[in-house]
Amino acid sequence: MARLAVAATAPFGADVLERLAARHEITALLTRPDAPRGRGQKTGAPPAKEAAERLGILMAGDEETGVSIIGLVEELDAGPIAAQQRFAVGIDDDAGAIFTRAAELTPDLIDAALETQQPEPQAEDGVTYAEKIGPADRELHWSRPPEELHNLIRALSPHIGARGLVEGRPAIVWRSRLSDGGLELLEVQPEGRRRMTYDEFRRGLR
Repeated sequence: MARLAVAATAPFGADVLERLAARHEITALLTRPDAPRGRGQKTGAPPAKEAAERLGILMAGDEETGVSIIGLVEELDAGPIAAQQRFAVGIDDDAGAIFTRAAELTPDLIDAALETQQPEPQAEDGVTYAEKIGPADRELHWSRPPEELHNLIRALSPHIGARGLVEGRPAIVWRSRLSDGGLELLEVQPEGRRRMTYDEFRRGLR
């Protein structure tokens, strides 16, 4: 058992923290201070941050992602790799599925990193930067190819949501699938209403 200090804010970090606490002693936690939120502006734990790097791989339609444990250096995410594991991304995997799989792998990778004597330097070629996701990135433009729309929808599910006009009404689209070369909507949330299947939504239009 190792004694670890953990820095985490987003739900992904909280998930990993719980998994690490089951096998190691957590001596300190570095996170953002509590902040007022909600109607009553009561103090609560830090909200989730948009993990752009994970969402970006889905938007791009990548078939593979992974988890890397790196050393800290002055440059952004440029430290040597102490442990790393790749995993496949399914055509219908959303951000929630990717986060869960990554969180499952991370504790074992941290254990491996703690035993690593000589981390490997990162390759300088092929490095990309994931931009922060803004409001415009959430918009569904139905003239775009079905694959691109499907990738956007699953990248922003289950927490942020891609939005656009569905049957002429503003809505968030939570789930979709590719079918016969086209896009099939599965779950939507009309403005001001609950999530529902697309069939339920269409029945409500009659």
